[in-house]
Amino acid sequence: MSRRTLLAILGVIVVILIAAALYYVTLPPTTTPTPTPTVTTPTTPTPTPTNTTTVTPAIKNPDKLIEATIGEPETLDPAWAYDTASGEVIFNMYETLIFFDRESVDKFVPMIATQVPSFENGLIKDNGTTIIFPIRKGIKFHSGRELTPEDVEYSLERVLVMDRDGGPSWMLLDPLLGVQSTRDEKGNIIVSFEDIDKAVEVQGDSVVLHLKKPYPITTLFQILSQTWSSIVDKQCAIAHGDWDGTEKNWTKYNNPENPPLQEADCGSGPFMLDRWEHGKQVVLKKFDQYWRGPANFSEFIIMKVDEWSTRKLMFLRGDVDIAYVPRQNMKEVEGEPGIRVIKNLPTVANDALFFNFNISPTSPYIGSGKLDGEGIPPNFFQDKNVRLAFVHSIDYDRYIEEAWFGEAIRTPSPIPQGLPGYFKDMPMYTFDLKKAEEYFKKAWNGQLWEKGFKLTILYNTGNVQRKTLAEMIKDKVESINPKFKIEVRAVEWPEYLKAMVRGELPVFIIGWLADYPDPYNFVFPYMHSSGTFAAWQKYKNERVDKLVEELITTIDPKKREDICRELTSIYYEDVPSVIVDQPLGRHYERDWVHGWYYNPIYPGTYAYPLWKG
Repeated sequence: MSRRTLLAILGVIVVILIAAALYYVTLPPTTTPTPTPTVTTPTTPTPTPTNTTTVTPAIKNPDKLIEATIGEPETLDPAWAYDTASGEVIFNMYETLIFFDRESVDKFVPMIATQVPSFENGLIKDNGTTIIFPIRKGIKFHSGRELTPEDVEYSLERVLVMDRDGGPSWMLLDPLLGVQSTRDEKGNIIVSFEDIDKAVEVQGDSVVLHLKKPYPITTLFQILSQTWSSIVDKQCAIAHGDWDGTEKNWTKYNNPENPPLQEADCGSGPFMLDRWEHGKQVVLKKFDQYWRGPANFSEFIIMKVDEWSTRKLMFLRGDVDIAYVPRQNMKEVEGEPGIRVIKNLPTVANDALFFNFNISPTSPYIGSGKLDGEGIPPNFFQDKNVRLAFVHSIDYDRYIEEAWFGEAIRTPSPIPQGLPGYFKDMPMYTFDLKKAEEYFKKAWNGQLWEKGFKLTILYNTGNVQRKTLAEMIKDKVESINPKFKIEVRAVEWPEYLKAMVRGELPVFIIGWLADYPDPYNFVFPYMHSSGTFAAWQKYKNERVDKLVEELITTIDPKKREDICRELTSIYYEDVPSVIVDQPLGRHYERDWVHGWYYNPIYPGTYAYPLWKG
């Protein structure tokens, strides 16, 4: 699985993502161009802005959209980029075959393609393994060249060819070639160029994808709607020393040390690269020949302003239109004149407490390693009564209030609210110390209650949310029986990760951020025995493995829903972990900014539909 999905500091990363990626619904003025895609109504109520002043000062920089955030892009190469800072720039410079339909994560609109393929329109065939995309004519690249089906074929095959370590290529490799990497564990190439060449083909004015196996269409379309599936100008890429699109020396371009298009602009999107001043800002300028009409701003500027007090002053003065506001500083700007705050925005990320079913016997965090009151045995959490006792010892409401200022929700399974397969009506464990005591008394045939135990819970230094949860667990569990002892200890993230991978942690608290908004991307790491977390826990349920594997190959939405419902039931029954939060995001903007809407999968600000007035 991708390293991107592991959240070292979930609270920080989620807020950064949300601060960059939230949109508020208003209509642009009639004198400005509006995007072609049809506006859809969100399935959940649109969050309303709060603390909006009625006083409107003079608009600064009316022809520019300026954002102040932290960090900067790693690269501008779409096939390399796997971070939100890079993605924010890329999806304003490039476009994809199809794109998310405004707020929706599972409905799509045509972009470079003229239609969204479906069984009904005949563009999906052969049991879902042949997908046809008619290519729009008249689209110009920033170079002035007209985009062709050959550019589309090249772009998607380029992603398969590059497949850099830790990159996003696996998401296209899986449906197109049936593998998650082009290399084995020793680095040897395991696919042929013929495999790659046959996976994406030009047929007349269309591009055809040949899937290795039936694949959930919605999942595939989610992958194709994101930055790694951007269409690049083939001639532009070759001019920058990139792969030439042929079999000759293609392996030379596999897993390169550096992105070929590191600071290049080979796109066709609404904005062009003007300059990248490293450590300071990225400046994009509008592309006048953009096929949907020019953007409303002459420039979109993304400024790197790491210091909060400086960023805050710029925001309050109106020098920037959009700003990243850390959660702990949110009250410093709420209620200030000219600032609009949009709250309670659901994310596609969550945090959980995991139980280790077979702790390493050499772990320094299990005391004596025996059930003697001075430690716990390696198989301590194999007793379901212990797991049930712990999950009933968590004051979930208080945790969300203290750690997230009340701006988070709980879910009954790893599948976040807002994704297909989320069920609001399914049961969740509640804070109940009486039940916790009952289960502790049952555990280990009563020996646990009589002898007591000692263990250590770690959290990564600086993570306030995880510290809060760990200390709450300690407080409540120790209150049940004076023989129960829990130490809470902070360690640096590398140490935390190593201990987790080595199986040394009795329990661990960690989060997951979606690579793409599909339930498979959550149930696999959480529940499949080969998944990231389940493998570390040594959790295995053969029925679960079978269901998860069926999920990724099942196309019918109703059947997928049934699979997710059964997985949710098993998750509740087995208690391998417990979801403690799905954070709600916030967005901060000047009240002269209009046109925002919220899509939780966006990597950042999509500037094209925005305007100031």
